[in-house]
Amino acid sequence: MQNKSIWGIISISSIPLVMTLGNSMLIPVLPTIEKELGISSVQASLLITVYSIVAIIFIPLAGYLSDHIGRKQVIIPSLILAGLGGALAGFAAWKFDSAYSWILIGRLLQGIGAAGAAPIAFPLVGDIFTSEKEVSSGLGLVETSNTFGKVISPILGALLASFVWFLPFFSFPVFCFISIVMLLLLVHVPKQKDKPLAFKPFVKSIKKTFKREGKWLFVVFFVGGLCMYLIFGLLFYLSTSLEKDYGIHDLKKGFVLAFPLAALCFASYVTGKLIGQDKLLMKWYTVGGLALVTGSTLWIAFSDNIYVLLAALFLAGLGIGAALPSLDAFVTEGIEQKQRGSITSLYSSMRFVGVAMGPPIFAALLEVNHFLLFSLHALLSCIALVLTFLLLKPEKSVKGSWS
Repeated sequence: MQNKSIWGIISISSIPLVMTLGNSMLIPVLPTIEKELGISSVQASLLITVYSIVAIIFIPLAGYLSDHIGRKQVIIPSLILAGLGGALAGFAAWKFDSAYSWILIGRLLQGIGAAGAAPIAFPLVGDIFTSEKEVSSGLGLVETSNTFGKVISPILGALLASFVWFLPFFSFPVFCFISIVMLLLLVHVPKQKDKPLAFKPFVKSIKKTFKREGKWLFVVFFVGGLCMYLIFGLLFYLSTSLEKDYGIHDLKKGFVLAFPLAALCFASYVTGKLIGQDKLLMKWYTVGGLALVTGSTLWIAFSDNIYVLLAALFLAGLGIGAALPSLDAFVTEGIEQKQRGSITSLYSSMRFVGVAMGPPIFAALLEVNHFLLFSLHALLSCIALVLTFLLLKPEKSVKGSWS
């Protein structure tokens, strides 16, 4: 990878990093926000949920636009909108007496901005590289940046809130500005060779793509969504347990939450480096990762010991970290450039569905039974493993074609 390309990838990697910080930084701060605004825990959780739900709705539109007017032309305005949303939320928290509704509007704007920023990073990597090996390595770095954001988010959020509780809102526009400058100066996108299709022919081509590639796309979409669902569900469970059962709060809790995410970050980086253009290897990394998630989740079902919980979540982080870069490479390298933005955006929508569903479902099942909560998710992970094993069938060749 050339020096210019390395700086380009670092710049692109800043996008999911910023978007992750914009959402995950608030997780350790939610109890404080609840107290400061005098709202319920459900209302506080909506500050996370509204971000994800709005992103799910707007991601396919952003993907379609990126295929037609260009990736940077969608990403940069989206980052500006996301930064304005963070500024509005921070200003409302600082100055307004009845701030909750305005903060919610700010979070909504952030979600729309996130829809046009982070998901477009994946096809942008596919556009600027010609070699599949470079694409896989680049995607591994982008996924690592995403997971690194999750590692530092609880620590950074808790640290900023220790000065002023609404400071995490104000930090977000600063991060967006840095990312915008890097994209403008360091990312050079080659012109698209094929003229993009008009809307009706475009929809027909998408339908044809799903008809032709439907089996493996279904698996990649399902497993990608499941991985994000498990990350946020397990983090919610760990955060709740640390406060209620062990009395661990604030910055100390942030460091403990970062422990399993550090494993995820490390595994994403290593996997992106190792898989290259070998799609068979991508399949086996995904299968192995899901096997690790299944085993570790089942382990938690039989014990509520804090050390077992942390060890199992560390292993689950390694498993998810091995699966995600492989799935990203499958969906980016397996789709033609003129449809890449739209298909990868639909894939990103599924990931956001997982983010939105994880905490509330884990919260509901936690009220029922500890064993049921984790045995059900172990079964779900096992089903994903079987589907990956049976329906992802890349041939072992240099190009990694599909059978």
